[in-house]
Amino acid sequence: MAHHHDDHDHSELSPVEARVRALESILVQKGYVEPAALDALVERYETQVGPHLGAQVVARAWVDPAYRERLLADATPAIAELGIGGRGGEHMVVVENTPEEHNLVVCTLCSCYPWPVLGLPPVWYKAPPYRARAVIDPRGVLAAFGVRLPQATRITVWDSTAELRYMVLPMRPAGTEALDERQLAALVTRDAMIGTGLPGAPASVPASVPA
Repeated sequence: MAHHHDDHDHSELSPVEARVRALESILVQKGYVEPAALDALVERYETQVGPHLGAQVVARAWVDPAYRERLLADATPAIAELGIGGRGGEHMVVVENTPEEHNLVVCTLCSCYPWPVLGLPPVWYKAPPYRARAVIDPRGVLAAFGVRLPQATRITVWDSTAELRYMVLPMRPAGTEALDERQLAALVTRDAMIGTGLPGAPASVPASVPA
């Protein structure tokens, strides 16, 4: 579906969406962007790129110890093994959660984000309150997201930049030994790969948050 026509009813658009639509129309009219290229870009980030790709990486690491080692040693080529990569994912680092350490990713200067594996960044990731508080009070930030960790668990904050972008390898949930890779990937959330959430639990295992 084309996104560049300006004859649609805009009454249902939010103020931000309306401004984006107006800017898009001006850029197209002035010849600064090609409508077909713009549509292809939008379609890519709506349908082809997203956290489901990062979930595939996590699930593979959970079931394949050799892949996990490669991922933690040099993430970019390991992720590329699954056919995943592109702009924003050239210099990836994957950090692993353990019972002793929980990792949290932020970009304090702007909103650098690993687009190829996580898709579009959530609004809160780009917001100044998150960017500031994640460094000052990471435990409080996690609590706001519903993640309450034992006091003994160390929280490490990783600051993504344009040159280096981080993704969290969350711990595999208990009770998932019988699940295959596809089923495991379905448990992996975007927030778990940022560090502000935990993976889901299989239907047979009650969902829980560490107390």
